[in-house]
Amino acid sequence: MSRGCVWGLRDAEGSWAVVASNQSSSINVMPFWSCQETAMLACSDAWCIYTPVAIDLEEFLDDWLPGMHADVLMVGVNWTLELEGVEMEPLDLLEEFESEMSG
Repeated sequence: MSRGCVWGLRDAEGSWAVVASNQSSSINVMPFWSCQETAMLACSDAWCIYTPVAIDLEEFLDDWLPGMHADVLMVGVNWTLELEGVEMEPLDLLEEFESEMSG
């Protein structure tokens, strides 16, 4: 995730994009992208109400991922235009970042 930020999708009312998990209908996923351009591609059709918003990487790691874990949300990582892709437990993603940063 480059440039010290990740990109989420937020609507005009301040609500973040969330969708039902492909793995379990009782769990929701909040998607994020590593670049604005890719996040912008997801803002079409039913998701045209959303706009990519940058989230500082440190804030994402320190606040967002632990908060999403507490809220029982999964993380969608760099989804395709069809809004498909990897779904991860937030603390697993945090662990990946930490091992990448320390190695």
